[in-house]
Amino acid sequence: MRLAVTGGKGGVGKSTVAYNLGAATGAVVVDGDLGMADLPTAHGPDLHDVLAGRADPVEAVREDGPVKLLPCGRSLAGSRAADVTELVRTAAAVEHAYGDVILDCPAGMAADAGIPLLVADRSVLVALPDAFALPDALRTRALARELDAGLAQVVLNKVGDRPPAAAVERALGAPVTTIPESAAVRRAGRTGQPVQKVAPDGPVARAFDSLAAAVSPRDCLTPTR
Repeated sequence: MRLAVTGGKGGVGKSTVAYNLGAATGAVVVDGDLGMADLPTAHGPDLHDVLAGRADPVEAVREDGPVKLLPCGRSLAGSRAADVTELVRTAAAVEHAYGDVILDCPAGMAADAGIPLLVADRSVLVALPDAFALPDALRTRALARELDAGLAQVVLNKVGDRPPAAAVERALGAPVTTIPESAAVRRAGRTGQPVQKVAPDGPVARAFDSLAAAVSPRDCLTPTR
């Protein structure tokens, strides 16, 4: 299965959700944000190299970290050389070799955000729990539907004590998982670790386990914890 993690705008924690969902499921996470990659980097070939025809997709997957990851380069030259349409072939190759793939999408509505959704079977939409985030989320949901990446789950990220989960579920027409605001997430991000490693018994790790179960068809993603 190929699952896109998307969001209407930057800063909602989309990459954090993708990375921790990869940790919870054992899927390969592909950092598909060609211009503003935010997941841990690594030595060796990256997605820029793969999309420019300089590296094999499977050989670029890193298995030496806490999450299996196809990292993306950080250079402007690498981004310009990448052919984003090659992401279709790349995702298929990684899926064939490893099984399930999670695609971390760029923010916004431009073509480079649409390609990962086109590649995906299903999508997870990440938003913040405020009214200003809802219009962006609605536009992203419409794009996912247009590209046939059915919305499997909405993630309300960085929520407080009274998240508007029911209202968001009614507005977006998909079940909602809430991820609490937590210092453990920030600590994990600074060290390049999933929160499951930093605070395995905390509420955020439990929330990601619930999200993994919610997006997992019986024959696809299976939570690892």
